[in-house]
Amino acid sequence: MPNPLRPAALALVAALALTGCGADVTSKADGKDDAGRGDRHYPVTVENCGEKKSYDKAPQRVVTNDVGITEIMFALGLADHMAGYVMPDDKGDMTSVPWKDGYRKTKWLSKERINKELVLDARADLVFAGWNYGFNEGEGFTPAELKRVGVDSYLLSESCRNGQGKARGVMPPLEALYTDLRNLGEIFDVEDRADTLITAFRKEVADARAKAAKGSDRLRVFLYDDGNDKPLTSGAYAGPHDIITKAGGDHIMKDLEDSWTTVGWETVVDRDPEVIVINNYGDTGADQKRKFLKSYKPLAGVSAIKNDRIVVLDYVDLVESPRNPAAISSLARDLRTFAR
Repeated sequence: MPNPLRPAALALVAALALTGCGADVTSKADGKDDAGRGDRHYPVTVENCGEKKSYDKAPQRVVTNDVGITEIMFALGLADHMAGYVMPDDKGDMTSVPWKDGYRKTKWLSKERINKELVLDARADLVFAGWNYGFNEGEGFTPAELKRVGVDSYLLSESCRNGQGKARGVMPPLEALYTDLRNLGEIFDVEDRADTLITAFRKEVADARAKAAKGSDRLRVFLYDDGNDKPLTSGAYAGPHDIITKAGGDHIMKDLEDSWTTVGWETVVDRDPEVIVINNYGDTGADQKRKFLKSYKPLAGVSAIKNDRIVVLDYVDLVESPRNPAAISSLARDLRTFAR
């Protein structure tokens, strides 16, 4: 599997993580913001999934759910504002990432599902999670339920529901990442750090796109998350869509107006992907997923299987996270190699 973190990007994010962990960063070099109010003061208001949310002060005991959400906080240097994080232990090696100090100093609250009791035990003042990234009506864990017991919530923008049932997605996936970085920069008074990350990420993406295939030269790409009877994949509003398209691929499920969703294998076969990207996580790892794809008879005639063009990216590369831009660079290199 290719390393998704390019040296330049890794060095930049590592430097930000080291200098910003718990730092109080002023919003402008002269100590004034755009409104001329002097040093940033509260209240501040941001829009999160269509809802205006106001903060009288920076939250001090944030609980995050899942790896991408947790690393957004770490990338902004906000470990000192966290009571802890919740995630399974199947999300890769956390000791070599740029924000390893964030993992070292922040309490791992649970490897199981997040729930109200855990949040209350942690004395959380904010839960940063998302729909199907922790929040779920079926389990009674929702922003409304937390509000009822005095705990605020911030929703991952990739997970915003779009009004069509429980379908998710209201903006392009990378814009969701930039939106959350900007919003959290405002909420925690670290706008400069957020701006620096966004600028670096935009440059990383632009550099990858400059070398990527365009038009009819793009290879058709399918994202395989999991599933045998029906594959779980990415629609237009989950991270893989922007990762694939900005890396120079043609995302074959770009017409699905949802984030993570299932399709039929017949649709995959009909659209004949030339490359398959495997999402590596969980009890069924990348090797098992690869074996399944190569042995599943309905896929035998698909170009990606015939030519053995299968790429593996980690879960945290593909969900909304600060690793998305580097994943674009990594996939772009693979697609260029396949196209030769």
